[in-house]
Amino acid sequence: MTRTIRKSVGIIGLGIIGRRIADHLRHQGLSVFVWNRTPRPVPNFVGSPAELAQTCNYLQIFVSDDDALMRMIQTISMSLTPHHIVIAHPTVSPDTMREAAALVERRGARLVEAPFTGSKLGAEKGQLVYYVSGDEAAVNEVRPLLQASSKAIIDIGAIGDASIIKIATNMVTAASVQGAAEAMAIVHYSGIPLEKFVNALKQNASNSATLDLKVPQIISADFEPHFSVKHMLKDMQIANRMGRHFDLDLTVAGATRDRLLDEARQGRGDDDYSSIARRFLPFVQRPEMAERQPDLFSPRPVTVPHESPEFVEEQLAKLEATQIGQPPEQIAPEEEVAAEERETPVNIETMRQTEPPPPDETTPSPTPSNGDSEPEEAKRGFFSRLLRRTDY
Repeated sequence: MTRTIRKSVGIIGLGIIGRRIADHLRHQGLSVFVWNRTPRPVPNFVGSPAELAQTCNYLQIFVSDDDALMRMIQTISMSLTPHHIVIAHPTVSPDTMREAAALVERRGARLVEAPFTGSKLGAEKGQLVYYVSGDEAAVNEVRPLLQASSKAIIDIGAIGDASIIKIATNMVTAASVQGAAEAMAIVHYSGIPLEKFVNALKQNASNSATLDLKVPQIISADFEPHFSVKHMLKDMQIANRMGRHFDLDLTVAGATRDRLLDEARQGRGDDDYSSIARRFLPFVQRPEMAERQPDLFSPRPVTVPHESPEFVEEQLAKLEATQIGQPPEQIAPEEEVAAEERETPVNIETMRQTEPPPPDETTPSPTPSNGDSEPEEAKRGFFSRLLRRTDY
């Protein structure tokens, strides 16, 4: 028998961002239930995403990529009713977000697209910036939820548009860090202390909050993940595919993607994306990596194989095969869960109430990856999913 949906918030994915969002919501006095692929000793941890949907009418999803989002939507689909609003936070291709929204709406529920910027520190301080798209009434209904962890909420437009804006801003973010790393290499090999570069950059119009954070981390070789290589690589792959769709030669985005791909192939996909500086600065390399001064001024070869989209996709497929110990042709596609059915909105003002009793036990179901640190088996399929799901 289907239980009455409780006016509570459900968090799917307790990774770097999700667990901090859950804390902010609790501090606002809201009733928060959570689910994560790996069980956590936290309050109101339920047995499955479907159980979460049966308990909560607001569902915030923090997963890692296009396929993870779609499989999560398919997993909770049978439990969705018109009382539900699904808030999708991952950075994915706009077509994937539209597909997710269509599946949610088929059940009578609504989807709000809400990718964000600010990463780990922004989540800790409750100062994320959300880019939101979707039905105006649904956006306004969930706005208090987003305000609990943000300093700004920027309305973008129709479903899919917020994803495009997020990809575009990430292109600038990734390129600025790569540009800074290359500039630091010039300064370093010229024999000038990098502290002088840092001081000069702080007074330069090109400086940014991103560089204020990343440049000192590069100098100290601190690559604790705030935004991982593998996730920025995913975003740059989406950007480059969109560029090809519009017949644009995205030279900078392509070069940034290639540097990220180099890092991922070296087994550093879980490091912060600023680790691309290792290519240019020997003192941020691991001890086992040979130090060598790059030939910064050598002419470019006439043919640059790694700029070919086909080459990049081939390398990603090889990387995936290496991670799971199989040749590419043996990688089985991950199963997808079927979806169907429909049911009326609810007012968020009634949410500030005593927490409901724990939900009934249900059998946990295997579901997609989310934003937390992934065990080996959960990494299976990441790069092949990247290739399958980022067509624009």
